[in-house]
Amino acid sequence: MTQPIIQIESLVKRYRDLIALDHFQLSVEEGEIFGLLGPNGSGKTTTIHCILSLLAYDKGTIRVFGQEMRPDSYELKRQIGVVTQEVAVIDELTVYENIDYFCGLYIRDKKLRRQYVEEAVRFVELDEFQKFYPKKLSGGLLRRLNIACGIAHKPRLIFLDEPTVAVDPQSRNRILEGIQELNRQGATIVYTSHYMEEVEQLCTRIAIMDKGRLLAAGTTEELKRMIKKSEIISIDILDLQPEQLAAIRSLRHVYEASFDGHCLKILCSGGTHNLLHVLEYLQAEGLSFGRTYSELPSLNDVFLEITGKELRD
Repeated sequence: MTQPIIQIESLVKRYRDLIALDHFQLSVEEGEIFGLLGPNGSGKTTTIHCILSLLAYDKGTIRVFGQEMRPDSYELKRQIGVVTQEVAVIDELTVYENIDYFCGLYIRDKKLRRQYVEEAVRFVELDEFQKFYPKKLSGGLLRRLNIACGIAHKPRLIFLDEPTVAVDPQSRNRILEGIQELNRQGATIVYTSHYMEEVEQLCTRIAIMDKGRLLAAGTTEELKRMIKKSEIISIDILDLQPEQLAAIRSLRHVYEASFDGHCLKILCSGGTHNLLHVLEYLQAEGLSFGRTYSELPSLNDVFLEITGKELRD
C-alpha cells in the first residue's frame, strides 16, 4: 500500500486561549485533487501553514512525502508549489521576469529554468503578455500569472488557495482546465474554494472541517450519503390544505414538507420512488399541479447539514 503524500495526526495549534486546530487528522493520497472545505475561521489556512512548516504547532505530527516536515526541510519544500489567495508577484518585474524569479528559487540550472519558465508561460496562456508589468494585467490574467509563479518549478504537490476569486468566466474556465492538466501530469493538488461547483467538478476527495476539527471526508457521493437529505422534490401547485400537507409529511421516506402557496417542497431520506408516491397521492386527492422536478442533494447541502453554516458565512 502506498504511503499518503500528506499525513497529519492529532494536530493541535493554539493561539493563547483559542484552539485553532483541535487534534486535526488528514490524509491525502498521491495523485488526488483534494478539496479542503470549511467556513471562515475553520482552520484551513492554519492547517496549510502548518503543513508547509510556516507555523509551529503544539502537538501532533505532519509527514509529507513520507518524511516529517520541519522548517529546514528544504528538499521537501522544493517539491511543493503554493498559490495563495492574495496575488503574490513583484510589480517591478514583467510577467516573464516574475515567473523566472520564482522558478529560480528552486531551479538553479539556467537552461532548465528557461525551459520551465517558457513552459509555464504557455501553460497559463500568457505568451502575448510576457513583457507586461502586473499593473497592466486584468484580474484574470494576474491570477494566471500568480499560478504560473507557483507551479513553474514543476512541484509534485501544489496548494491552491481560492485561485479563481474575482476572475472573469473565461479566466476561471482556463484556470480550472489548467488545474486538471497539472493533475494529469502527475501533481497532487490540495484545493480550497468558496465555489462549491468548482469543488464538485474538480476534486476526487473532499474534507470538511470546522472549529479546527475534521468533520467528514470522502468523495462527493460518499459525503452525500452521510447526510439525511437524499432527494429534494419541488412541485408547483396552487392549492393545498393543511391536512393534505400533513398527509404528505406522513408518506414513507418524507421527513419534511412545506408549502408557500405556490410551491410544494419535500425533503426525503432514502427511498427510490419518492416522487412517484407523492404524485400518486396528489392524483388521488384530485389536485392539479404543474412543473414537477426532483434533484439530488448538492455539495452545498452536505456542507450546510454537516457544519450548520453556509460556506460563504
